[in-house]
Amino acid sequence: MSNPQQLRYSKEHEWLSAADADGVSTIGITEFAANALGDVVYVQLPDVGSAVTAGETCGELESTKSVSDLYAPVSGEVTEINEDVVNDPALVNSAPFEGGWLFKVRVANEPEELLSADEYTAFAEN
Repeated sequence: MSNPQQLRYSKEHEWLSAADADGVSTIGITEFAANALGDVVYVQLPDVGSAVTAGETCGELESTKSVSDLYAPVSGEVTEINEDVVNDPALVNSAPFEGGWLFKVRVANEPEELLSADEYTAFAEN
């Protein structure tokens, strides 16, 4: 399992990109989570303009195995959802760090407990 070094990670298996110039970060689930879920067949994402709160559920991922909650790794306002994933949920499995991203959020605050790539890899392997 290879987790991109430039991302930060939550213990709920979401990743977060560094904020762009407008304070917007991209959020997705990790390869570890995508593999554990199995084939993702449906995604429910937060609405654009809605507020998400770090550590709270903001959507669902449904696979052939189960339904899993999606947690927000940060608090802020949703600025965009990935319509490609809504239309083709398998992108979550095939490209979790690229085309399978889930939504973007203008970050209000970032919790200190987000993990580096190395910390997340150690956490996920235990």
